[in-house]
Amino acid sequence: MTPPQRQRRDLVPEPTPPQEGDGKPGNPERMYVVAGPDGERAELDLVTLIVARATDPPPSASPEQAALLRLCAAPLSVAELSAYLHLPFSAMGVLLTELLTAELVQARAPIVRKARSDRSLLEAVMNGLQRL
Repeated sequence: MTPPQRQRRDLVPEPTPPQEGDGKPGNPERMYVVAGPDGERAELDLVTLIVARATDPPPSASPEQAALLRLCAAPLSVAELSAYLHLPFSAMGVLLTELLTAELVQARAPIVRKARSDRSLLEAVMNGLQRL
């Protein structure tokens, strides 16, 4: 009894790239646009707060956009949204740019405390609480 012999496969030649005169496009069609219609993205930081303007996502929204709109009923930062949806910041930028263009969400600057609280006021509150 002899062991089975492997058969060699014939090498399939690679298709030739299309020529300029063929009338076919040289590059494949893009499946997704990474920027808005004018080619720009919204200026977003990781701490930018996003709030949904619409309560229900439109029927034309993708699953990611619908999930994002449901999460944004209360203000959430872009970093939190990215973590909840398990998407990188770059993908969140694309999704949020589309939603901002469609006016389905609103971007707000984060709340920044400019001054520290007065120490004497904090001490007065602490003393008042200790007297209770």
